[in-house]
Amino acid sequence: MTLLRAVARPMLASMFVYGGAMALKDPGPRAAKAQPTADLLKRLSPGLPVNGSNLARFNGGVQLVAGLALATGHLPRTAAFTLAATLPPTTVAGHSYWNETDPAARTNQRIHFLKNLSMTGGLLMATLDPDPH
Repeated sequence: MTLLRAVARPMLASMFVYGGAMALKDPGPRAAKAQPTADLLKRLSPGLPVNGSNLARFNGGVQLVAGLALATGHLPRTAAFTLAATLPPTTVAGHSYWNETDPAARTNQRIHFLKNLSMTGGLLMATLDPDPH
């Protein structure tokens, strides 16, 4: 592994490791934002035992595991792709700036939305790493 990869991967993974751990520990604020998605899943499959809290925890667990894999160089392309796949729904649910009426909150949510969009692009580029080890 090159020095650049050894430094860049943990940097890219850091938010997912932290955010995933926080979602597992306390899904509270994320649970409310995940509840509409949970409601949709329940309509599609009524027997599915899903709610905002366990959906937030599941997403957090996936991001934590994939983030640790990316940071340590274990299956880095797969880990990057997994993170890239989880980020768009998380971003739409968590940073829907278009629904904000307060200008400051709207600006803050737009910044987070665009940050996540940028991170998704970086993760997609990491899936194309020609020498993942």
